[in-house]
Amino acid sequence: MAAITRSTGIVAMALMVLSLLWGFLFSSRATGKRLRPNWWLDLHIWLGGLALIFTIVHIVASLLDTNSGIGLVEVFVPRLSAADRSITWGVLATYITAAVVLTTWPKRWKNRRWWRVVHVLSVVGTALALVHSYQSGSDSTQFAFQVGMVIAVAVATYGLGLRLSTLRPQRKPS
Repeated sequence: MAAITRSTGIVAMALMVLSLLWGFLFSSRATGKRLRPNWWLDLHIWLGGLALIFTIVHIVASLLDTNSGIGLVEVFVPRLSAADRSITWGVLATYITAAVVLTTWPKRWKNRRWWRVVHVLSVVGTALALVHSYQSGSDSTQFAFQVGMVIAVAVATYGLGLRLSTLRPQRKPS
């Protein structure tokens, strides 16, 4: 069961980073003209949904793993004690990911500003998921895992930098 817990966590993390990258590529309009914008948006939404599904499977697998020491309280209640901090990052990342994914599906938001605020939280959620996987993952000392973490951080940082470079300062009405 530990292997399922580890593998689903790693896949969920990779899907979160890819969804973040696709969202940044799409919102910065750096996707080119070969594929329609709907295709890019659908892929972004699909990757985010898969990330949430793999996160849920990761949580269920860790609950079923008798050696993990994780119970319902650890899964749902963030704790700030030093011993539980690595799990807390995962709990917070899960809540943020669920909020971002579940607020994506309603087609029309009355207040786009709130949708944007919730969506920007995906950067924080992805960062927390990366910290969680590094601090609590049993593979964190493995070279391949460390290389994967560097790649994931680099990809997410590239996407964020690309998106920030396309922001224009808003003009004040005169």
